[in-house]
Amino acid sequence: MINKNSLYFLFIILIAPFQTTAQEVSSQLDKYLELVRSEYSGQKALETTAFVADRWRSPGNTGFDESIFHVQKQLEEAGYKQAEKGSDEKLSYRLERYPLGKLAWDPIDAKIYLPGQDKPLLEFSSNRNMIAINSFSTPKKGIEAEVVYIESCDKASIEKLDLKGKIVFGECSGYSLFKLAVEKQGAIGILSYNIPHYNQPEKHQTSIPFTGIPLNSELKTWAINLSYAAKTAIHEHLKKGPLKLKVNIETKIFPSEELTLIAEVRGSRQAEKRFVFSAHVQEPGANDNASGVGAQMEMARVAATLLKKGKIAPDRTITFLWGVEIKSTNRYIKQDPTRAAGIHWGMSLDMVGEDTEKTGGTFLIEKMPDPSAIWTRGEDKHTEWGAGEVDQDEFNPHYFNDLIEYVCRRQATATNWTVNTNPFEGGSDHQPFLNAKIPGLLLWHFTDVFYHTDTDRIDKVSPTTLANVGISALSSALMLTKASETTAIDVINITEYAALKRLKTESKLSMAAIQSGTSIANERNILWAWGYWYGRALPKVDDILIDPASEELKLKIDNALTKIGQRTLEEMSKLEK
Repeated sequence: MINKNSLYFLFIILIAPFQTTAQEVSSQLDKYLELVRSEYSGQKALETTAFVADRWRSPGNTGFDESIFHVQKQLEEAGYKQAEKGSDEKLSYRLERYPLGKLAWDPIDAKIYLPGQDKPLLEFSSNRNMIAINSFSTPKKGIEAEVVYIESCDKASIEKLDLKGKIVFGECSGYSLFKLAVEKQGAIGILSYNIPHYNQPEKHQTSIPFTGIPLNSELKTWAINLSYAAKTAIHEHLKKGPLKLKVNIETKIFPSEELTLIAEVRGSRQAEKRFVFSAHVQEPGANDNASGVGAQMEMARVAATLLKKGKIAPDRTITFLWGVEIKSTNRYIKQDPTRAAGIHWGMSLDMVGEDTEKTGGTFLIEKMPDPSAIWTRGEDKHTEWGAGEVDQDEFNPHYFNDLIEYVCRRQATATNWTVNTNPFEGGSDHQPFLNAKIPGLLLWHFTDVFYHTDTDRIDKVSPTTLANVGISALSSALMLTKASETTAIDVINITEYAALKRLKTESKLSMAAIQSGTSIANERNILWAWGYWYGRALPKVDDILIDPASEELKLKIDNALTKIGQRTLEEMSKLEK
């Protein structure tokens, strides 16, 4: 449906003068790509990734804090000085401490044994996700108890059973099973098998996803996550008769605090305006998300190096944030409304280092919500993560989607890197930016067969991919924070080209849909939505500038809007024929 906000777009179409716009982009972007390439080391990013990946990380625990302190040390070596918020230092960092709000949890060791076997069925040294988060230790000598298999994990079925003192085995959510079998029925612990299909458990039979259970300090009990191989072995033993399993778990549960590390390259003209990068530290995998931590640390090092060499001089601030996924980014935005108002762009680095030949994933730019999130068709495809909830009235049209895709594809021409996009889905550190109406994107990989499992190790990470992502991300920030009218012109050209291409593509898809029986009105609405999106996105190039736009730039915007508007009407009219 066309709403009243569309009047702005119609007005631009009617009054703006028409003039052909060349699509060539200046060497501005290539200059930054070359500068960053000259310094960025995928190997250094990999070394940081490896340090972090070697640690089991959850908020406030030992591995999380060691990772934060490791990045802090590297920031100091790169020339960042510890300073309070609002410091005039060109290169600064601060370590923020917050109440954790819960107890921290460290997994130390675990083994489970089938009867008569000296070799553990599972052990923590090779299956580091086998202990469910918030599990307590067993006695030092372990626990041996009867295993009861539950075919149905529903409440009614479990309430009928006498489970006191027994180990309950179910193929369902460990969290739900724990609450029913342990907290309600007195089981001493649970064995849970619940692996998503995209992890291909029948192929990768020893992998285990990490999961958690409620922290129950009164019962002080536990849960074990099973691999496909372990689940199968237990079933085979149960076929022979009653089974007693020995479980030995060691964990540490303790009061702690939540750490957030923030580094900044201070802008020289509008320091209060900024581009914010966020990489979350928790989650125990190498790609998820030690890779984001490593790529971002190398970006911070390169930015400092280029600044000290006098090769860059950003007019606005570039901020790097390491913390707890979504929570730290959300707090950074919400705790200071003035600071939030100055955030022009946000970017999440999450699962950015994949060796795609091993993981099966592809590099993706998850776009801000645009019409493809509602009408997903053609080359636009959702990942197995699944579509997010998007309302057309909540769109915040912006050039950011097409600019970052252009930058990544420009990097790809030099390295033969595969770059793709996906419609908005949500679930990472780009979400807080979008919730605050700040342009925000996610750089990631999916589907990854090792996602959230203990087979997400450093051998699945590629220094080449880390470099491609880090170079593209930092080059984008350097270009946008320079506040150059040349950059604004480049962005207009990139966005105009993307708009015209999109409208042509959508028109072809709409004509095919009409031939298949879809209504013309529905297809007109889709084309209009894309035209309206770009009609509102393109004028946002103003946020690149500090000084007032020149008459030449204003005219260029008007010309581009005219072409987009006319193309929209032309393609819509074709649907009537």
